[in-house]
Amino acid sequence: MDLSKYWKTIVDTLRDGLMVIDVQGRIVAANPAAERLTGYAAHELIGKSCRILNCNGCKIIGRGQGRQWCALYRKGTIRDKKCLITHKNRRTVHILKSASVLYDENGVSIGAVETMSDISENVRQRQEIVSLRKTYQLDDGYFGIIGKSILMQRMFELIENVAATQAPVMIQGESGTGKEMVARAIHESSERQKKPFIKVNCAALNENLLESELFGHVKGAFTGADRTRIGRFEAAHRGTVFLDEIGDIPLSIQVKLLRVLEDKRIERVGDHKSIPVNVRIITATNKNLDEMVKERNFREDLFFRINVFPLYCPALRERIEDLPFIVQHFIKRNNTKTNKKILGLNSEALEKLMGYDWPGNVRELRNCIEYAFVLCPGGGIGVKHLPPKILMPAHDYLSAHRDNPTFLKEREKLLKILKQVNGNQSQAARLLDVSRVTIWKRIKKYDINIKEEIKKNG
Repeated sequence: MDLSKYWKTIVDTLRDGLMVIDVQGRIVAANPAAERLTGYAAHELIGKSCRILNCNGCKIIGRGQGRQWCALYRKGTIRDKKCLITHKNRRTVHILKSASVLYDENGVSIGAVETMSDISENVRQRQEIVSLRKTYQLDDGYFGIIGKSILMQRMFELIENVAATQAPVMIQGESGTGKEMVARAIHESSERQKKPFIKVNCAALNENLLESELFGHVKGAFTGADRTRIGRFEAAHRGTVFLDEIGDIPLSIQVKLLRVLEDKRIERVGDHKSIPVNVRIITATNKNLDEMVKERNFREDLFFRINVFPLYCPALRERIEDLPFIVQHFIKRNNTKTNKKILGLNSEALEKLMGYDWPGNVRELRNCIEYAFVLCPGGGIGVKHLPPKILMPAHDYLSAHRDNPTFLKEREKLLKILKQVNGNQSQAARLLDVSRVTIWKRIKKYDINIKEEIKKNG
C-alpha cells in the first residue's frame, strides 16, 4: 500500500507543532499542534510573515529571500534550539525548535520546515527547583553558594537573569568571596550547562604560556612544542570559558583576546589557519580595572567588551548574617571528611566569629573551621579551638586596623548612619538594608560606643 498520499494525516497527528515557510518568510502550512502551541488558527498563520511569532531564536535579515531573508537558509539546519515565542494572547511560550531548508531537484532552496515542542512545563519546574534551592538552601546551597541574606538573594536573581542570555559577565569582588563558584552557577543555569566549563587562571602563567594555553599551538611552534595542542577556547567550544584574574593578562594577549571575542575565531600559535569557536566569556578580577584603563595597563576596548554585565560578589563582612549557615555547611563537610561528630559552635565562639572582619572572606572562614577541627575532639567548637587572631579583643583589633582604609571607611560610614538616627539600631538597619543583628555585630566589631559617639556629635 502506498502511504505517501497520507502525509497530511500523519503530519496532523504529530504532537509537535510543524510549520512550512517559503523563502520570503511567509507561513504556507501549519498543523493542529502548531495552532495549539501558538494560539493562532491555521488560516490566521498562513500567508503571514513568520515574524508574527516573535521568536527570539531566529536571526532574520529581511533583505530579500532565502539566504537574504533568514540565517537558517545559510546554515541549512537548526537542531534542538531553545527559544521563546509569543502566543496569540501575548504570553511567552518556551519551545525547543528544529528546522531544515527544503530544496528542489536542482538544489535550489524553496522553503523550510520547522518543528516546535512546548517545553514551558519543564522550564517552569526547573525555575521552581531553583527557587526552592535559593529559599531553603537545598543541596548545600544555590549551586554550592551559601547565603540567605538580602545581598545574596539579589545576587542569585542576577545570576538567573544573566544566565538566560549570552552576555559576557565580569565578576568583581575581593579574594575569597567565591567568584569561581558564581561563574559556575551562571554556566550551570544556562543553556550551555551540558557543555564544558573551562577555567584559566591568567595570573598563573607567563605571556608565552598563556597564549598557548588560551589558543593552543601547532607542533614546532616554539621550543618544546613537540606536538599540536588545542587551547582552552577550542576545548570550551559551545560551553563557557572562565578567565580568572583577567587584570593580569599582558597587553599583547589582550589584543589577541579582543580579536577572538569580536571575530569568534582563534589561531593556534604558529599557525595561520583560523578556527571558529562558540564560547561564552565570564571573567573575574579583584583589581580595579577602571583605574588600570586610566593608567593604560588594560585596554579600554577589551574592558567594555568583557564588562557588559558586571556582577559583584559581596564580602563576608557585608553579609555577616550568613556566617552561621556557612559555618554549619563547613562543619557538615568536615565531619564527613574526618569522621568526627562535631555539632556546631557554642555561643561564645559564634560571637567571636561574628565580630571578626574576615579579610580573607569565605575562604578564610573555611580555613578557620578546619583549624578548629584539628583541636576540637568532638561536641561543640569553643573559643579555645579558634585561631588566635580571631580572639583579638575589639580595641586591639581596631588598633591593628587603624591603617586599613577600607576598615576605617566602613566604620565611619556606620558611625555616620548611627548619628543620623540618634543611635537607633533598627532605623540604621533599615537605611543600610541589613538586619538589626548585623548592625549590632558591626558595632561590636568596630568597637563603637554609641552613647559616647552621639554625645561627642552633639
